[in-house]
Amino acid sequence: MVSGMATKKYTVTLPEELAEEIRQEVGSGGFSAYVTRAIERQREQDRLGELVTWLEEEHGFVTEDELASAEAERREFERHFTAQGTGVGEPHRRAS
Repeated sequence: MVSGMATKKYTVTLPEELAEEIRQEVGSGGFSAYVTRAIERQREQDRLGELVTWLEEEHGFVTEDELASAEAERREFERHFTAQGTGVGEPHRRAS
């Protein structure tokens, strides 16, 4: 969440079971922050989708050969960094 950003209270409708699961996990004080982070991640995904659409319009679709090549390169980087012990290739842990 962007620090210093003004906030405003909104009313949203959520499935009760989902909302209660989240509230139990994060506590009553963390619920708004959790929802804010979820919305921020969705906005990031939406923008990435827009970028992909634009890139495909400008440069065409990625071919199967290009995807296979990129995946092979990714695996090589993962092997290299794992061997270095840097942890790259392991799931990223976000600081809380």
